[in-house]
Amino acid sequence: MTTETHDPGAHRGAPDWLWYAGVPVAAVLWWLVYGQLIPLSEWVTALFPVPRDSHTGEAIAFFVYDVPKVLLLLTGIVFVTGVLRSWFSPEKTRAILAGRNQIWGYPLASALGVLTPFCSCSSVPLFIGFVSAGIPLGVTFSFLIAGPMVGPVGLGLLYGLVGWEIATIYLVFGFTIATVSGFVLGRLGLERYLQDWVRELNAGPVGDLPEVRLTMVDRLKIGLEQVREIVGKVWIWVLAGIGIGAAIHGYVPEEMMLTIMGGEAWWSVPAAVVVGVPMYTNAAGVIPIVEALLGKGAALGTTLAFMMSVIALSLPEMIILKQVLTLRLIGVFLAVVALGILATGFLFNIILL
Repeated sequence: MTTETHDPGAHRGAPDWLWYAGVPVAAVLWWLVYGQLIPLSEWVTALFPVPRDSHTGEAIAFFVYDVPKVLLLLTGIVFVTGVLRSWFSPEKTRAILAGRNQIWGYPLASALGVLTPFCSCSSVPLFIGFVSAGIPLGVTFSFLIAGPMVGPVGLGLLYGLVGWEIATIYLVFGFTIATVSGFVLGRLGLERYLQDWVRELNAGPVGDLPEVRLTMVDRLKIGLEQVREIVGKVWIWVLAGIGIGAAIHGYVPEEMMLTIMGGEAWWSVPAAVVVGVPMYTNAAGVIPIVEALLGKGAALGTTLAFMMSVIALSLPEMIILKQVLTLRLIGVFLAVVALGILATGFLFNIILL
């Protein structure tokens, strides 16, 4: 769902004052529930007929605590992001990027990718619109890499689960990978490897876009609609990711985890990238796995490389992009981004050894 198709007249059931009063009340309730998750999870775990300090008990406690935590974080972040996104439609983003000085276009595109996340189903029409508007291919790639890799939803979840230090590190390196990868791809002159129909497409002039006037209540409604749409789609992946994380947390011995994903195993970083690429999940699903891996002593660089590969190089996303990119261009894209992810993993493992 994007703002350009939003009808400000839709959902007129509740009066405006109820929206203005209801959102703060909902925020307070959200905060109160979030603050009681630990005692609530311990109480629920105690209901199971297993010792709390057993492998099964640890796994249950992890799952019972993380499910409401991630869903609460996801709901709050998606709502705020949806409201902010009402000022940044795909068309407006495209208009901002069009005609920019190319050297500044890469970091600008990466910054816009971080600030204006779009669902995966929007990536193909965005790509078509950007390329057909005359925006350089490399700049477009910077946007498409940064959006899923370091968007506010993933960053917010990462901050809530593993702390601001790791979230900030991830932001800096994700932004850098998006910018540098876009620059490298732009210098390779790969436009000839776009699908023919995309290169021949003419989207018309950029900048003369109809302005949709939205009230603050309209924007709040957009935020709520985003929660219904996005959380409704990804909750199953949240449960799957937390289930995997709970199994790792409860049953995988620390010694085994250190052997597989420890900083001393040089092959752990490329192995993490190879394992991450075919996984079908998103930030909401992979971050609980990251939390469990770090809790078991996995190296930070290896864990970040795994997370980046899952989010930025997922196989389903490549299948979607096959509609607009040739296999050769997809291969080059994968190689350049994977090198950036590998460099990040190795660098952090070397620094933190």
